[in-house]
Amino acid sequence: MAKKTVAGLRQQGAKAYTKVIKMVKSDKTGAYSFREEVLPKEAVNDFLNAK
Repeated sequence: MAKKTVAGLRQQGAKAYTKVIKMVKSDKTGAYSFREEVLPKEAVNDFLNAK
């Protein structure tokens, strides 16, 4: 899956984007899940600091 993401970004200028993976704990079950997004470099800190 990551290969497709990276290959698609090469055409659009991949240096301006970053793939971010964040671990999120569920309030209901207590289990962890992962959120993945491809964001512009400027939005990475906002994504990681948001709850």
